[in-house]
Amino acid sequence: MFKPKLKIFFIVIFLIASSASLYAALPENISDLVDDSAPAVVNITAKKEVSQRSSYGYGGIPDEMLERFGIPREFREMPQQKREAVSYGSGFILKDNYIMTNFHVVEDASEVIVSLSDRREFIAEVIGVDPLSDLAVLEVKGKNLPSVDVGNSDELKVGDWVIAIGSPFSFDFSVTAGIVSAKGRSIQNNNIGNYVPFLQTDVAINPGNSGGPLFNLDGEVVGINSQIYSRSGGYQGLAFAIPINVAVDVADQIISSGEVSRGYLGVRMSEVDSDLADALGMKKPYGALINDVEEGESADLAGLIPGDVIIEFDKKQIKFSTDLPHVVGQIKPNTEAIAKVIRDGEEISLEFILGELPVNSETFIPAKTQISSDPIGIKVADLDRDNPSMANMPDGVIVSRVNPNSPASGKVNRGDLITMIQFKGKKYQVFDVESFNDSLLNFSSGDKVAVHLTRGGNRFIRSITLN
Repeated sequence: MFKPKLKIFFIVIFLIASSASLYAALPENISDLVDDSAPAVVNITAKKEVSQRSSYGYGGIPDEMLERFGIPREFREMPQQKREAVSYGSGFILKDNYIMTNFHVVEDASEVIVSLSDRREFIAEVIGVDPLSDLAVLEVKGKNLPSVDVGNSDELKVGDWVIAIGSPFSFDFSVTAGIVSAKGRSIQNNNIGNYVPFLQTDVAINPGNSGGPLFNLDGEVVGINSQIYSRSGGYQGLAFAIPINVAVDVADQIISSGEVSRGYLGVRMSEVDSDLADALGMKKPYGALINDVEEGESADLAGLIPGDVIIEFDKKQIKFSTDLPHVVGQIKPNTEAIAKVIRDGEEISLEFILGELPVNSETFIPAKTQISSDPIGIKVADLDRDNPSMANMPDGVIVSRVNPNSPASGKVNRGDLITMIQFKGKKYQVFDVESFNDSLLNFSSGDKVAVHLTRGGNRFIRSITLN
């Protein structure tokens, strides 16, 4: 048994060793990095005009009072007034006289002012923006401007140290440090995120840091600070940056052609959960499950069909459905790519020639009659082919009711069109209510089936355990 003094000695030695290890793990060159890199970081002030209408009626009289006396709205509404709004952000000089920042920093700006750490100021021209990646490229007319060194964000590892320089709350050229918490994050905010595999960090980022650079310990820019996850509006330990490889590709396209083009497959997809993996004959849940394939697009021409699961695209692993647009969006249109696909439990390869990302919208049409289908807990109906609006709809049955607490509850919605049921490689096409009910006779209680359905014009696949 150790004596008390000996125990204290070992505890002190342990604490000293632990402190030394922690100190050794901390980067020592942050101050040197800041001295070398800060000159290429800029503060951005964006001015824009916004319209506002007074909350009071004409002449300052409350609107309710004017309405009570029957004064028409066009006479009791004050005309809209223009006022100047100012937003602040950060950026950095990428090369030559080109500056990168976030799209949301300069959106709708009538004037953009760029300030350097040496106190020079320039009026910047917005030469191009890409809302899908939240990026913008500015140009200034200054001379002898410093620029950053660009790194390779693909080489970043979770746990690597990173440093941010920016202007949070207009405190110019502030420095914060942290580590990379995760890679390949897919986040949605104002339609931004589908095509950006965000870097997640614990670097302290606040309003005003947007558009500023994220450096590695070699002083190279590896990301552009873009968003935070916060319930308070301030930093809460979750910050997201656009990988510099994505940003440079966007910037090069904007500088050369003024616009950004992305590869496009023409599919709609969802995650593969454990139940769907079992129903599709897969050993484990992974990949992007194809719910729908657009006719005439790249996926259709390559032979991809609903129910396929893409597990690799262009030699990049697809673990989750959100990984697929990240990969495809970084490939140029008309480029060839090979994908590994799980179909009916077997792995196959398909060759794609990518299209170009378009914008489209879909609609949805409801049903006519009702028939009960108890094993799933829904009521379905035949399509009314006499209705012109249903004449071009695919064969199937419309869901007219979903029973509460049934196997389909939370997975199938009223108005969904069911077109096929799949179970361990066997596919049962649904043409009408009769074929739908006949298909259910092939299954037993407890079987997990994959139900192919159309919702709002979009196709989905949902797993349902029959009862």
